[in-house]
Amino acid sequence: MAYDEKLNSRIREILKGKRGITEKNMFGGICFMNNGNMMCGADLKNGLMVRVGPEQFDKIMKLKYSKKMDVTGVPMKGFVFVKEEGYRTKAMLEKWINRGMSFTKTLPKK
Repeated sequence: MAYDEKLNSRIREILKGKRGITEKNMFGGICFMNNGNMMCGADLKNGLMVRVGPEQFDKIMKLKYSKKMDVTGVPMKGFVFVKEEGYRTKAMLEKWINRGMSFTKTLPKK
């Protein structure tokens, strides 16, 4: 996952000051972690990656700008890519990040 530094900067700005947030090199890019759990990232080719969880996956897939996260030929249930039009504004990006935060808060800390 080659990463989009401009999008990473926007994500950092939204996550600034939030507890439990770290960055980790994964998939050839940077993933943002919430208490050690992968939450979101910025893929240069596919846009924003967000972990929404399996329970919300089907609902999220019905949203206009979401698409399955498929980097290996097998879609990862619970993870979505968001097309650029879906996070154009800060409010739109923040909404997606909050979806990732909401799910990862339900997971045990690592």
